[in-house]
Amino acid sequence: MKLKTNAFLQAIRAGKPQIGLWATLAAPNATDAIADAGFDWVVIDTEHSPNDLPLVVQHLRCFTGTNTTPIVRPDWNDAVKVKGILDAGAPGLVFPMIQSADEARAAVAATRYPPHGLRGVSGVTHANRFGRTTDYFQRIHDETAVIAQAETRAALAQVTEIAAVEGVDGVFFGPADIAADMGLLGQTMHDDVWAAIKEAAAPLIAKGMPVGTLVSDAGFARHLLAEGFTFVACGTDAGLLARSADQLVATVRNG
Repeated sequence: MKLKTNAFLQAIRAGKPQIGLWATLAAPNATDAIADAGFDWVVIDTEHSPNDLPLVVQHLRCFTGTNTTPIVRPDWNDAVKVKGILDAGAPGLVFPMIQSADEARAAVAATRYPPHGLRGVSGVTHANRFGRTTDYFQRIHDETAVIAQAETRAALAQVTEIAAVEGVDGVFFGPADIAADMGLLGQTMHDDVWAAIKEAAAPLIAKGMPVGTLVSDAGFARHLLAEGFTFVACGTDAGLLARSADQLVATVRNG
Protein backbone atom coordinates (compact mmCIF):
# COMPACT_ATOMS: atom_id res chain seq x y z
CA MET A 1 0.00 0.00 0.00
CA LYS A 2 1.34 3.43 -1.03
CA LEU A 3 0.84 6.78 0.66
CA LYS A 4 -1.90 8.85 -0.96
CA THR A 5 -0.78 12.03 -2.72
CA ASN A 6 -1.92 15.17 -0.91
CA ALA A 7 -4.20 16.69 -3.55
CA PHE A 8 -4.55 20.02 -1.72
CA LEU A 9 -0.80 20.43 -1.34
CA GLN A 10 -0.21 19.43 -4.96
CA ALA A 11 -2.79 22.00 -6.10
CA ILE A 12 -1.53 24.98 -4.08
CA ARG A 13 2.05 24.27 -5.15
CA ALA A 14 0.82 24.47 -8.74
CA GLY A 15 -1.08 27.71 -8.05
CA LYS A 16 -4.48 26.11 -8.60
CA PRO A 17 -7.24 27.92 -6.63
CA GLN A 18 -8.74 25.85 -3.84
CA ILE A 19 -12.20 26.48 -2.34
CA GLY A 20 -12.64 25.49 1.29
CA LEU A 21 -14.97 25.33 4.27
CA TRP A 22 -14.45 25.42 8.05
CA ALA A 23 -15.89 22.50 10.06
CA THR A 24 -16.66 23.75 13.58
CA LEU A 25 -19.67 21.81 14.82
CA ALA A 26 -17.69 18.99 16.49
CA ALA A 27 -20.23 16.60 14.98
CA PRO A 28 -18.89 13.96 12.58
CA ASN A 29 -22.40 13.47 11.17
CA ALA A 30 -22.39 17.13 10.11
CA THR A 31 -18.94 16.69 8.57
CA ASP A 32 -20.20 13.61 6.75
CA ALA A 33 -22.97 15.74 5.26
CA ILE A 34 -20.50 18.24 3.76
CA ALA A 35 -17.79 15.77 2.78
CA ASP A 36 -19.24 15.10 -0.68
CA ALA A 37 -20.22 18.71 -1.42
CA GLY A 38 -17.17 19.24 -3.63
CA PHE A 39 -14.97 21.52 -1.55
CA ASP A 40 -11.27 21.18 -2.33
CA TRP A 41 -10.32 21.39 1.35
CA VAL A 42 -12.07 21.46 4.71
CA VAL A 43 -10.52 22.56 8.00
CA ILE A 44 -11.43 20.50 11.06
CA ASP A 45 -11.11 23.07 13.82
CA THR A 46 -9.95 22.27 17.34
CA GLU A 47 -9.04 25.83 18.39
CA HIS A 48 -12.54 27.29 18.65
CA SER A 49 -14.52 24.04 18.58
CA PRO A 50 -14.88 21.30 21.23
CA ASN A 51 -13.14 18.71 19.08
CA ASP A 52 -10.84 16.27 20.85
CA LEU A 53 -8.54 13.74 19.17
CA PRO A 54 -11.07 10.86 19.00
CA LEU A 55 -13.53 13.21 17.29
CA VAL A 56 -10.81 14.39 14.88
CA VAL A 57 -10.27 10.75 13.85
CA GLN A 58 -13.99 10.45 13.07
CA HIS A 59 -14.00 13.71 11.10
CA LEU A 60 -11.03 12.58 9.02
CA ARG A 61 -12.75 9.31 8.16
CA CYS A 62 -15.67 11.24 6.67
CA PHE A 63 -13.42 12.25 3.75
CA THR A 64 -12.33 8.75 2.81
CA GLY A 65 -13.17 8.20 -0.84
CA THR A 66 -13.88 11.89 -1.51
CA ASN A 67 -11.88 14.45 -3.49
CA THR A 68 -11.72 16.80 -0.49
CA THR A 69 -8.55 17.13 1.59
CA PRO A 70 -9.17 17.52 5.33
CA ILE A 71 -6.82 19.87 7.16
CA VAL A 72 -6.76 20.07 10.96
CA ARG A 73 -6.22 23.23 12.98
CA PRO A 74 -4.69 22.39 16.38
CA ASP A 75 -5.60 24.68 19.24
CA TRP A 76 -1.96 25.78 19.58
CA ASN A 77 1.50 25.31 18.11
CA ASP A 78 2.13 22.35 20.41
CA ALA A 79 4.34 19.47 19.23
CA VAL A 80 2.62 16.90 21.46
CA LYS A 81 -0.84 17.75 20.11
CA VAL A 82 0.49 17.85 16.55
CA LYS A 83 1.96 14.38 16.97
CA GLY A 84 -1.44 12.94 17.85
CA ILE A 85 -3.16 14.71 14.96
CA LEU A 86 -0.59 13.45 12.47
CA ASP A 87 -0.76 9.90 13.82
CA ALA A 88 -4.54 10.16 13.31
CA GLY A 89 -3.84 10.67 9.60
CA ALA A 90 -4.29 14.40 9.03
CA PRO A 91 -2.80 15.35 5.63
CA GLY A 92 -2.02 18.85 6.86
CA LEU A 93 -2.31 21.40 9.64
CA VAL A 94 -3.16 25.09 9.96
CA PHE A 95 -1.06 26.40 12.85
CA PRO A 96 -2.76 29.27 14.72
CA MET A 97 -1.12 32.49 15.89
CA ILE A 98 2.29 32.16 14.24
CA GLN A 99 4.07 35.37 15.23
CA SER A 100 7.62 34.86 13.97
CA ALA A 101 9.92 32.79 11.81
CA ASP A 102 11.06 30.91 14.92
CA GLU A 103 7.49 29.90 15.71
CA ALA A 104 7.04 28.80 12.09
CA ARG A 105 10.18 26.67 12.36
CA ALA A 106 8.78 25.07 15.52
CA ALA A 107 5.57 24.25 13.68
CA VAL A 108 7.47 22.61 10.83
CA ALA A 109 9.66 20.68 13.27
CA ALA A 110 6.57 19.27 14.97
CA THR A 111 5.54 17.65 11.67
CA ARG A 112 8.97 16.17 10.85
CA TYR A 113 10.62 13.00 12.12
CA PRO A 114 14.22 13.20 13.41
CA PRO A 115 16.74 14.28 12.34
CA HIS A 116 14.64 16.93 10.54
CA GLY A 117 12.29 17.57 13.46
CA LEU A 118 10.95 16.15 16.67
CA ARG A 119 7.85 14.14 15.80
CA GLY A 120 7.81 10.92 17.79
CA VAL A 121 7.91 7.70 15.80
CA SER A 122 5.25 5.03 15.95
CA GLY A 123 5.24 2.25 13.39
CA VAL A 124 1.57 1.32 13.68
CA THR A 125 -0.92 4.21 13.41
CA HIS A 126 -4.02 5.16 11.49
CA ALA A 127 -1.82 7.49 9.43
CA ASN A 128 0.27 4.65 7.98
CA ARG A 129 -2.67 2.26 7.82
CA PHE A 130 -1.32 0.41 10.83
CA GLY A 131 2.02 -0.30 9.22
CA ARG A 132 0.68 -1.25 5.79
CA THR A 133 1.78 1.94 3.99
CA THR A 134 5.20 0.85 2.81
CA ASP A 135 6.52 4.29 1.75
CA TYR A 136 5.07 6.31 4.64
CA PHE A 137 8.33 7.32 6.29
CA GLN A 138 9.98 8.11 2.95
CA ARG A 139 7.21 10.42 1.67
CA ILE A 140 5.23 11.82 4.59
CA HIS A 141 7.26 15.03 4.92
CA ASP A 142 6.55 15.94 1.29
CA GLU A 143 2.87 15.05 1.63
CA THR A 144 2.06 16.96 4.85
CA ALA A 145 0.78 20.51 4.37
CA VAL A 146 2.09 23.05 6.88
CA ILE A 147 0.11 26.29 6.86
CA ALA A 148 1.17 29.19 9.10
CA GLN A 149 -1.63 31.43 10.32
CA ALA A 150 -0.88 35.18 10.58
CA GLU A 151 -3.37 36.81 12.94
CA THR A 152 -1.86 40.03 14.32
CA ARG A 153 -0.20 43.21 13.09
CA ALA A 154 3.10 41.86 14.42
CA ALA A 155 2.68 38.72 12.31
CA LEU A 156 1.81 40.79 9.24
CA ALA A 157 5.03 42.76 9.72
CA GLN A 158 7.04 39.51 9.75
CA VAL A 159 5.03 37.52 7.25
CA THR A 160 7.76 37.51 4.60
CA GLU A 161 10.18 35.91 7.08
CA ILE A 162 7.51 33.44 8.22
CA ALA A 163 6.77 32.42 4.63
CA ALA A 164 10.48 31.93 3.90
CA VAL A 165 10.87 29.21 6.55
CA GLU A 166 11.69 25.89 4.89
CA GLY A 167 8.73 23.57 5.15
CA VAL A 168 6.03 26.25 5.30
CA ASP A 169 3.68 25.52 2.40
CA GLY A 170 1.36 28.48 2.74
CA VAL A 171 0.31 31.45 4.85
CA PHE A 172 -3.24 31.85 6.10
CA PHE A 173 -4.46 35.32 7.09
CA GLY A 174 -6.96 35.39 9.96
CA PRO A 175 -9.14 38.48 9.46
CA ALA A 176 -11.09 38.13 12.73
CA ASP A 177 -8.02 38.29 14.96
CA ILE A 178 -6.30 40.86 12.77
CA ALA A 179 -9.38 43.06 13.06
CA ALA A 180 -9.38 42.66 16.84
CA ASP A 181 -5.68 43.53 17.02
CA MET A 182 -6.41 46.68 15.01
CA GLY A 183 -9.11 47.75 17.47
CA LEU A 184 -11.88 46.64 15.09
CA LEU A 185 -13.25 43.65 17.00
CA GLY A 186 -16.05 41.96 15.06
CA GLN A 187 -15.43 44.04 11.90
CA THR A 188 -13.74 41.38 9.80
CA MET A 189 -14.76 43.03 6.52
CA HIS A 190 -13.51 46.50 7.45
CA ASP A 191 -11.58 48.18 4.63
CA ASP A 192 -8.56 48.80 6.88
CA VAL A 193 -8.37 45.11 7.79
CA TRP A 194 -8.29 44.00 4.20
CA ALA A 195 -5.93 46.77 3.15
CA ALA A 196 -3.45 45.45 5.75
CA ILE A 197 -3.96 41.83 4.71
CA LYS A 198 -3.62 42.55 1.01
CA GLU A 199 -0.49 44.63 1.58
CA ALA A 200 1.10 41.75 3.49
CA ALA A 201 -0.09 39.13 1.00
CA ALA A 202 1.06 40.93 -2.16
CA PRO A 203 4.81 40.15 -1.92
CA LEU A 204 4.05 36.52 -1.07
CA ILE A 205 1.74 36.17 -4.07
CA ALA A 206 4.43 37.77 -6.25
CA LYS A 207 6.92 35.14 -5.07
CA GLY A 208 4.49 32.27 -5.69
CA MET A 209 3.88 31.51 -2.00
CA PRO A 210 0.31 30.20 -1.57
CA VAL A 211 -1.84 32.46 0.63
CA GLY A 212 -5.28 31.79 2.04
CA THR A 213 -7.98 33.04 4.36
CA LEU A 214 -11.52 32.50 5.61
CA VAL A 215 -14.46 34.75 4.69
CA SER A 216 -18.23 34.30 4.81
CA ASP A 217 -19.06 36.21 1.64
CA ALA A 218 -19.06 34.13 -1.55
CA GLY A 219 -18.54 37.15 -3.78
CA PHE A 220 -15.57 38.35 -1.76
CA ALA A 221 -14.14 34.84 -1.79
CA ARG A 222 -14.25 34.89 -5.59
CA HIS A 223 -12.65 38.34 -5.55
CA LEU A 224 -9.74 37.11 -3.42
CA LEU A 225 -9.16 34.08 -5.62
CA ALA A 226 -9.13 36.37 -8.66
CA GLU A 227 -6.55 38.60 -6.93
CA GLY A 228 -4.14 35.73 -6.39
CA PHE A 229 -5.17 34.11 -3.12
CA THR A 230 -4.70 30.38 -3.61
CA PHE A 231 -6.88 28.78 -0.94
CA VAL A 232 -9.97 30.52 0.41
CA ALA A 233 -12.55 29.09 2.79
CA CYS A 234 -15.91 30.64 1.98
CA GLY A 235 -17.85 29.80 5.13
CA THR A 236 -18.31 27.56 8.14
CA ASP A 237 -20.64 24.64 8.71
CA ALA A 238 -22.17 26.37 11.74
CA GLY A 239 -22.70 29.58 9.77
CA LEU A 240 -24.37 27.72 6.91
CA LEU A 241 -26.70 25.94 9.31
CA ALA A 242 -27.59 29.10 11.23
CA ARG A 243 -28.26 31.20 8.12
CA SER A 244 -30.26 28.46 6.42
CA ALA A 245 -32.36 27.95 9.57
CA ASP A 246 -33.03 31.69 9.86
CA GLN A 247 -33.95 31.93 6.19
CA LEU A 248 -36.28 28.94 6.34
CA VAL A 249 -38.16 30.24 9.36
CA ALA A 250 -38.47 33.72 7.86
CA THR A 251 -39.68 32.36 4.51
CA VAL A 252 -42.37 30.18 6.04
CA ARG A 253 -43.46 32.75 8.63
CA ASN A 254 -43.60 35.68 6.23
CA GLY A 255 -45.12 33.79 3.32
